[in-house]
Amino acid sequence: MKKKMTPLFLIGCLAAGLQTSAQTATSFIRIPLTYDSFLQGVGQHNLGYAAEQYNVAMATANTTAAKIFPDPQLSMGAVDNGQRRMKMGYGFTAELGWTLELGGKRRARIHLATSQEEMAQALLTDYFRQLRANATLDYLNALKQQAIYEVRYNSYQSMQGIADADSIRFKLGAITAIDARQSRLEAAAMRNEVYEGDAGRQTALLQLSTLLGKAPADTLYQPTGDFSGFERHFDLAALLTAALNNRADLLAARKSRQTAKDALQLAKANRVLDLGLTAGVGNNAVVRNVVAPTPSTTAVTAGISIPLKFSNRNPGELKAATYGVLQADVVYEQTVVQIQQEVRQASINYYAAGQQVRQFKTGLLADAQQVLEGKKYSYSRGETTLLEVLNAQRTYNETQQSYYETLYNYAAALVELERAAGIWDINF
Repeated sequence: MKKKMTPLFLIGCLAAGLQTSAQTATSFIRIPLTYDSFLQGVGQHNLGYAAEQYNVAMATANTTAAKIFPDPQLSMGAVDNGQRRMKMGYGFTAELGWTLELGGKRRARIHLATSQEEMAQALLTDYFRQLRANATLDYLNALKQQAIYEVRYNSYQSMQGIADADSIRFKLGAITAIDARQSRLEAAAMRNEVYEGDAGRQTALLQLSTLLGKAPADTLYQPTGDFSGFERHFDLAALLTAALNNRADLLAARKSRQTAKDALQLAKANRVLDLGLTAGVGNNAVVRNVVAPTPSTTAVTAGISIPLKFSNRNPGELKAATYGVLQADVVYEQTVVQIQQEVRQASINYYAAGQQVRQFKTGLLADAQQVLEGKKYSYSRGETTLLEVLNAQRTYNETQQSYYETLYNYAAALVELERAAGIWDINF
């Protein structure tokens, strides 16, 4: 015969069960990290971003290198007639040569290098736009994993309390051994879910360290903040205009068009003939033979040289540069279309995610919690079965986890929308 337990006694048993620890592996030192500090650290210490910055430095150096003039050439020579017996003497020559570039080659090189530098700067800006959005998603994911872990941990504690209480009830003969064993099994299963959640949480935290360019062996950065306040109202037309005005990748595509045009101008300039300017001096020593004695002479020479550009018959370089301009135009138009589509798609996803969040806030969470509490109370009074409590607990867990997943999706959708529109006002 089952003995009926008093509610006060069972509440005491449940409270004792809540003291049980989940025994999770949390040996890391945890340092609180706000979103502002995290984003600032990413901008200063992210290794990928630091590597990309060198592209701008190299492009700047190339612009400086493009400004140089062709180097002059100095040649020197000596002549020995070899007729010692006839005393024909010897001579020395020195010549200075310089290539005079025509057709605006130097100006074309400078324009091309400047365009490439501006494009490198635009690509760097776009890299940070992507990095900032991806880092924010990882930060939000860490918060989500923390919330899901707490849901599983609290559910485990609650189930462990029921299992402890059932153990006592079984000893008192209030329930059968099968029921007590069942509650212990359910508590063990939930403990495994806690371990799984803890692994997901710590993996998300390690990703934050990677973004900060650090790999501490015993430290994890613990994000702080609440990701439930991501509700915004946008005008789609304004977002499209902002995207076309602000997106750094579109600016890079525009710079790419200019770079292609400058490359074409340089290819045309390279087909213009250059002039070779030379100036020299030659000295012949005294010829002392009796046949034709000659005093020493010094001759000054100057001249020009014109290369024979047979290579101009090959239009390959010019055609390639022309096709490069056409390709850059197509890529630019494709980027415009792609950006508009990204903004529209991100807007649809954002407002759909907002509707899901509002669905949860209409009482879904409260209903699940009330059902669970009611089932627990009835079970403590012997008015319902453990199976009903477990079903209510699972429903509550799934609802809670779905809620945090939906909150994350809503926040992530805002990140994607602002990434697509080239704007940024996210702070929490």
